[in-house]
Amino acid sequence: MHWKGLAILALLPALAQGGAAVWAQTGANPAGAGQTAPPSNPRPYTPRPATASPYAGAQPYGARPAAGQGTPAAGAQNLNRAPADAGAADTAAAEETPPHITIATPALQPAPDPWLWPDRIAWMARIVLVVFGLVGIYIGLSLLRKIDKQTQYAETAAQSAALSAQAALLHAQAIVRSERPWILVTVEPSGKVENRFMIVATNRGRGPARIVSAVEKITTEIDQSSLPPEPDYDDAEVNESLDAVVLLPGESTGIKSFGRDDVREFCANDEQVRRIERWEEVILLYGKIVYEDLVGVENVEPSETAWCCWYIHGRQNSGMVMAGPPAYNRHT
Repeated sequence: MHWKGLAILALLPALAQGGAAVWAQTGANPAGAGQTAPPSNPRPYTPRPATASPYAGAQPYGARPAAGQGTPAAGAQNLNRAPADAGAADTAAAEETPPHITIATPALQPAPDPWLWPDRIAWMARIVLVVFGLVGIYIGLSLLRKIDKQTQYAETAAQSAALSAQAALLHAQAIVRSERPWILVTVEPSGKVENRFMIVATNRGRGPARIVSAVEKITTEIDQSSLPPEPDYDDAEVNESLDAVVLLPGESTGIKSFGRDDVREFCANDEQVRRIERWEEVILLYGKIVYEDLVGVENVEPSETAWCCWYIHGRQNSGMVMAGPPAYNRHT
């Protein structure tokens, strides 16, 4: 495609030079350019046969008739007919005039100025400049198309790289999450004391965890749905015994122990104890554990595990289960 375009541009000077030569030859003979050639086959002239003249035998005006040539009356009659016969003779003479063709020579045009060599050189220089300009425009357009294609390729590559980087980041985050520690809270019965239960924190992840802080709180409500939408840890009790505790994967530690004896200490009077026994009020225990990954990336916020338990107090037996709204059982 490029070679075809360059070949066409190279032929432009030769075509322009040939046109200039034709124009120079035509301008050198302006008379020949506007002259009309005579017809090649003109109409042949054919003479008409001679006719008898009406004046044949007439005498000149004022001449005397010769002897024996007639009377004066006859001569006077001939004189009276002369004008009419003269008009007929003119018409016959006009009809006998042969036809001819008249060629009107056109007015001569002024000869054009001669095309000097400086003018020719200037004209060729302009042609060369136009050719170079067209070649430059063609090359510029080709370069712009190539740059546009390269830009599109670069944008596509950048988008692919961004998608690959995002996929790699998600994969790395998934690996980190799979290898991070996860502390979960469960309830287990105490093996030593009847009707007593232990709230236990266990590391269910793959990495070691260090507990930063732990808080807990006990309250009574009509039911667990009466709790505030978000837990309030402002007046919660801080469990200092869990600070800086490291839990390896699979290890557990006790958070809070609660039984029937603790109900008597928690309630203000016997009437409140009876309301709890009749389930008119329930005892709810909730708290939060903040921990961090020992092998994790630096400058990462610690993780949190919120927990909530319902202590079911009966007249003879007791129980404890995990309960509460989702905000009270959240994991980060």
